[in-house]
Amino acid sequence: MASATEALSDAVLAIAAEHAVEPVLQKLVDAARELAGARYAAIGVPDGDGGFGRFITSGMSDELIASLGALPRQHGLLGAMLESATPQRTADIRRDPRFRGWWPSAHPSMSSFLGVPIVSGRGVVTGAFYLTDKEGAEEFSDGDQELIETFAAHAALALENARLHERSRELSIVEERNRLARELHDAVTQKLFGLVLAAESGAALLEQDVQRAGVQLQRVRELAHEAMEELRSVIVHLRPAALESQGLAVALGKHVDVLRRTHTRKIDLEISGDAPVPAAVETDAFRIAQEALHNALRHAGAARIDVVLRCDPGRVELTVRDDGIGFDPAAAGARSHSLGLTTMAERAHQAGGVLEIVSSPGAGTTVRLEVRTS
Repeated sequence: MASATEALSDAVLAIAAEHAVEPVLQKLVDAARELAGARYAAIGVPDGDGGFGRFITSGMSDELIASLGALPRQHGLLGAMLESATPQRTADIRRDPRFRGWWPSAHPSMSSFLGVPIVSGRGVVTGAFYLTDKEGAEEFSDGDQELIETFAAHAALALENARLHERSRELSIVEERNRLARELHDAVTQKLFGLVLAAESGAALLEQDVQRAGVQLQRVRELAHEAMEELRSVIVHLRPAALESQGLAVALGKHVDVLRRTHTRKIDLEISGDAPVPAAVETDAFRIAQEALHNALRHAGAARIDVVLRCDPGRVELTVRDDGIGFDPAAAGARSHSLGLTTMAERAHQAGGVLEIVSSPGAGTTVRLEVRTS
């Protein structure tokens, strides 16, 4: 029993680190199959319309899954698991009177069966585990059922947390879109409107008073520059789509890939650790990496850049190191807008972290961010 309890504990801990629904479901079904000693396993999540919104399997090859066609409907024992919180167990699923309906010709033959509903804290069946073909025995035991029932309680919490996390990300995207729309309207649109009026006024004066027309054209130039700066400010604060959907490590990897294709410099990226990073910290760390890479490529003339990201439990560390011309961070004007050092420092402070910039003329630059996340 001790080994089963340890296996259950390990499975729960592994799933707790995941936040996206699809990976959570895959880890759940893989763990359930291993815990029960089943050859095949599946986890089904109803779509509220008589079918399955998600039906994830374990123990089947990708080719076999593809040959089975569309997702099954809620019929027979598949549906029975979603109708009540009562587990179902049988030595031969083919002899059960509810064994009917969906069964593609390519589907492997199955005998022993254990089905356990996943019940939320509100008493609602939100999914079910389907386990077949007990390995090393003719049927699943009372102990197997008890273990999967306990695991199903943890699964319900993991699923709820993953859904809340995804919902939070969706709301963040909507909020960001609304903020962007407001800022575009309040800042950039008004500047562009003024620019159009100044251009029209200058055009009207061009044949009558060249000097006054020149004043208006200068105003056009100023407004265009201001609009460009406003738009740049909005874009800088926009959270990248990859960051929303896939997290800091993937977003940073994609950004580095783009820079490799557009520049002839060598950029190495090393990523370690997969601990979850708070969304606000992800954004600030990503923007600091962007700014440091921009400086290395545009200002430092670097031939080689090394980027290191470590996402450990309770700690995120980002390092961007280049072999460029370097500079004196203490020199007057070093924190000018063009270098973006002030912006990086502000973002580090906003993330609750510490930013360190080490550089000297001719010795390259190292930008290091460390944030404690717990």
